[in-house]
Amino acid sequence: MTTDIGTCWPTLPYDAWKDTCATLHLWTQVVGKIALAQAPPLNHCWAVALRINARGLTTRPLPHGERTFTIQFDFIDHRLVVNASDGATRTLALRPCSVADFYRELLETLAAMRLAVKIHPMSTELPQPIRLDRDTEHHSYDPAYANRFWRILVQVERVFTDSQCSFVGKSSPVNFFWGSFDLAVTRFSGRRAPPRDGPAFEREAYSHEVISHGFWPGSGPLLEPAFYAYAAPEPAGLKDARVRPDAAYYHRELGEFILPYEAVRQADAPDAMIHAFIRSTYECAADLAHWDRGALERRAGA
Repeated sequence: MTTDIGTCWPTLPYDAWKDTCATLHLWTQVVGKIALAQAPPLNHCWAVALRINARGLTTRPLPHGERTFTIQFDFIDHRLVVNASDGATRTLALRPCSVADFYRELLETLAAMRLAVKIHPMSTELPQPIRLDRDTEHHSYDPAYANRFWRILVQVERVFTDSQCSFVGKSSPVNFFWGSFDLAVTRFSGRRAPPRDGPAFEREAYSHEVISHGFWPGSGPLLEPAFYAYAAPEPAGLKDARVRPDAAYYHRELGEFILPYEAVRQADAPDAMIHAFIRSTYECAADLAHWDRGALERRAGA
């Protein structure tokens, strides 16, 4: 395969990298659970989400006593990098290895740096939970596809951030959520949502009315990378709304609007297509849910 190194929106065929995708998903869960053990409990789980940077995915600074550390997936040199505030640095090579080996090597590395962390070893948000410390089934790592996926995330993060500029209400950073393995940004109406069933992190995430947009590499009922949009709670009539662009549609099983990544990649103006998707799905959902758009949006021309 070619690297597509000069392409902002490279191909990402699901079947070609699904094994690397599954392994990388579980590796990010190990790192994410370390963040969960150490980070302060900011609202909506924002402190434990990963962030896009100029080399890959990174945690926020994580406190450990009087020290602070970060863990970064470097998808250029294909290393996992642990940096501590006292100058200590350790690296692990990103290469084909089992989730269990990744788990053991990372926790041993942290302990050797006097940054010992205990985490719950069970995976989360998967149809069939897996013990991360025992998983030898997932062991694939194709560096070219890992780099390609990250370069797409860089572009998506850029467009998502730009899309938020017209919204002056509460909104999230552009977060990479390791449980669901997707990049997302969320707008809030400011109103409390009805109580929600489910695990604690979902009740926290959806404590208030939201409209969310994201990018997902695919799995389960949608075996292709795609952009998505949804409102929670979903207002009546939203699933039948007409949204832009023409390639977008409502996926009944997922309960979300979907815009296939391949349609964006082949468009003459990919940024404009994503903006049209975000703008139209937001406007439809906000109007149907009776959000106070006059208070939440920047005036045209401001």
